[in-house]
Amino acid sequence: MTIAANFSHEIDLRIYWEDTDAGGVVYYANYLKFMERCRTEWLRALGIDQQRMRIERRLQFAVVDLTVDFLRPAVLDDEITVTAALERLGGATIAFRQEIWRGDVQLIDADTRVACLDSATLKPRAIPKDLFSEWRNAE
Repeated sequence: MTIAANFSHEIDLRIYWEDTDAGGVVYYANYLKFMERCRTEWLRALGIDQQRMRIERRLQFAVVDLTVDFLRPAVLDDEITVTAALERLGGATIAFRQEIWRGDVQLIDADTRVACLDSATLKPRAIPKDLFSEWRNAE
């Protein structure tokens, strides 16, 4: 599939008590939640409603591979920026480059791969060619 390789999305978040451990440092698993939110907003920016996709097309996305480098910690009250940039759109998978920044300091460096699944069987399915058609046509 041909698709614009530089399409990216970012969201800004603030770190709250609920995101941290007892020392006020972001609990490591919460970075994964932040990255999930950014990928969800990436899909929304493309006009893809995941609930509708699951109900009407019986499709959903799930993380199948993730590599994360924890470079620096975020702490209580930090304002962070989470990014998701398309690396590759395959037959049944989407590969993202993801980063988390506090200002000009990079906190997280990650590669995330999600698979398109049949929502009833949870088995891999090809990404429908029309799902990203508006984006492909904009190239």
